[in-house]
Amino acid sequence: MNVIERDVIERDIVVPPECSGWRLDHFLKRRIGRMSRTRIQSIIGEQISFPDGRPARPSSPVRAGETILLRRPAPVEPEVPRHFDILFEDESVLVIDKPAGLPMHTTAKFWRNTLVALLRERYPDEQMEIAHRIDRETSGVLLIARNRQVASFLTRAFARRAVEKTYLALVHGSVAAATGRIEAPIGRDPGHRTRMAVTPTGRPSTTGYRVRERFRGWTLLELDLVTGRTHQIRVHLEAIGHPVAGDSVYGTGTSRKGPRVTGDAAPLGRLFLHAWRLQLTSPSSGQLIRAEAPLPDELEAVLEAMRDDGTAALSGPEGRR
Repeated sequence: MNVIERDVIERDIVVPPECSGWRLDHFLKRRIGRMSRTRIQSIIGEQISFPDGRPARPSSPVRAGETILLRRPAPVEPEVPRHFDILFEDESVLVIDKPAGLPMHTTAKFWRNTLVALLRERYPDEQMEIAHRIDRETSGVLLIARNRQVASFLTRAFARRAVEKTYLALVHGSVAAATGRIEAPIGRDPGHRTRMAVTPTGRPSTTGYRVRERFRGWTLLELDLVTGRTHQIRVHLEAIGHPVAGDSVYGTGTSRKGPRVTGDAAPLGRLFLHAWRLQLTSPSSGQLIRAEAPLPDELEAVLEAMRDDGTAALSGPEGRR
């Protein structure tokens, strides 16, 4: 169990049977892989303690089943939005509207300011589990299981593609076809290990799209995630020459900056990607759930500014809806 207490983070680390007798520094290196052995040795005397009170030294042997306590200062975290709206809930699931900028899980940079932490604060008596993921920079509909049994059910539902997810994205350039389907395998970019890319060795990935509105130099798309790979929409759209506006990872130049707006509207300051709609059958009631998250004000303001300053192109059959 992890407990946040004032400005200190406490983490319990249980020693599994296969690690019995290991040196403490070797065991911690295995459990905290991102930390160097030198760094681990430096914190043992200050932040690590054994349950029986014996001194903690790098060479101290660990015992199977015992719980080692790591107690360290909480990191100074960047500010993030900490409020989310509930779009739907029943006894099995919660559907929320996640704000852009809120990370989902704990990282080296975020501990308190994550969706997992907020769910724990708001629902302390429930075992909330996030059923799928959207990027920190992406806003919109997110599905959460209210217990582990429901989480397992939803994992299977996603695997058999019984959950429908539709996104909205403003992309650079004029997308020629009113509707289309992108089928290209996605895997780790061999040249940039922190990015994903279309690659022959990747996993099969499919994204469908429809043009929702056209602007001069930009296109607003509705996108259906048939599969759910990491950064799938961003990678697929960049691969066909239409990166998402405001994408600092997969965009370049104009697409990275986003459209120029005039008047009182603020320039685009985030990724223009929004999880708009989610549809599934409730695990508890069998009811059809169809939740929609409205486009955030800052994204709607960019579109309105583009319409007002005359950059909206004449609508074809796909037009505005």
